[in-house]
Amino acid sequence: MTADVILMETEERMEAAVTHIAGELSGLRSGRASPALVDKLHVEAYGTSTPLAQLAQIGCPEPRQILIKPFDPSIMKDIERAIIASDLGLNPNSDGKVLRLNLPPLSEERRKQLAKVVKDNGEKANVVVRNVRRDANKSADAAKEAKDLTIDDCERLKKDIQELTKTYEGKIKDLVDKKTADLMEV
Repeated sequence: MTADVILMETEERMEAAVTHIAGELSGLRSGRASPALVDKLHVEAYGTSTPLAQLAQIGCPEPRQILIKPFDPSIMKDIERAIIASDLGLNPNSDGKVLRLNLPPLSEERRKQLAKVVKDNGEKANVVVRNVRRDANKSADAAKEAKDLTIDDCERLKKDIQELTKTYEGKIKDLVDKKTADLMEV
C-alpha cells in the first residue's frame, strides 16, 4: 500500500467521524428550535417505523417553535404519539393540518447536563480519530515491512498522519465549543 493511499483512507475515516459528531450535535436541543431535533424521530405509520423527515415537512417559523406539516394528514395522530413518547419533553399542538412544537427555555441545570453530553460526544469522536491514527500508523509500519515504503517515507507518512489527527481534533473541538456556546446562551 502506498503512502498516498494510506493518507487518503485515513482522511476519509477522520472526516466521517467529524460528520458523525456534527449530526449528533445537531440533534441536541439548544436554546433555539431546529428541524434536526425531530428529523430522525421515528413514527409508527402505515405499519412501519419511518423517520419523521420522510413523512412531513419540518420548519422553524419562530426561534422557539417547530412546525410539522404531514404530507398525509391521516398520520397526524401517529406523529403526535411519537413526539410524546420521545425523550424531547415536548407537547405537540395540533390544528388538524399542522403540528406546532413550542420549545420552552432551558433551565440552567438542563443546559449544564446538555453541555456535558456535548463534551462526552466530542471525546468519543476524538477517540475514533485517534483509533484511525493508530490503524494508519499500523498500515504504514506494514508497508515498511513489505518494502513498499522506505524508513524515511514511513516516518514522513506518520508525521502527516499526526498532522491530520491534530486538524480533525481541532474541527471536533470547534464543533463542541460552538454547540456548548449555543447551549449556554440565554
